Amino acid sequence: MGVNLTLDDLMEYTDWERKKWQAWFQQHGDEVLKTSAGLHGDGRFQTVGDLIRHMFSAEKRYIDRLSGRALTDTASIPSDNVEALFQFSQLSRKELKEFLAAFPAEALDVPEEHKMGNNVLTATPRKIVVHILLHETRHWAQIATLLRLIGLALNGFVDGFHDFLFSPVMGGGLRGERAGA
Repeated sequence: MGVNLTLDDLMEYTDWERKKWQAWFQQHGDEVLKTSAGLHGDGRFQTVGDLIRHMFSAEKRYIDRLSGRALTDTASIPSDNVEALFQFSQLSRKELKEFLAAFPAEALDVPEEHKMGNNVLTATPRKIVVHILLHETRHWAQIATLLRLIGLALNGFVDGFHDFLFSPVMGGGLRGERAGA
């Protein structure tokens, strides 16, 4: 059984999700970005802002890899400034879309090798792009959970549903949301 979910569908969903998050962070201010990212894995991300910068940096750097460019150093992007983070997200997403528009469709499923630290990743460009989009989705869920657990949910979050099902992607949507649902 085939399902016709496309890269465009996933990208449209993450674009929609980014806009919702950007509006929420703009409403709540830069201070929320300084919220502790809590206990997690390897401790690379101290704050919510660090985690958001990581999401957008991953997108940028995977496109650098796929394009054969040197990896962008994203350390100078402030993780405590909503406008700077989401401007960076617009750049990374623009480059992803440009890459996909220019990349030959017949090469999307041809495995490539990419150096990642001391390792070599073998994956197709399509798989890497799917990873970029799912990686972002997973981290937004992580951030939503974190904000709920520390109580920011009681002060204006969540602004509706964030699930793919309720997005405008592939038609449909949700009307008559219940407050706090």
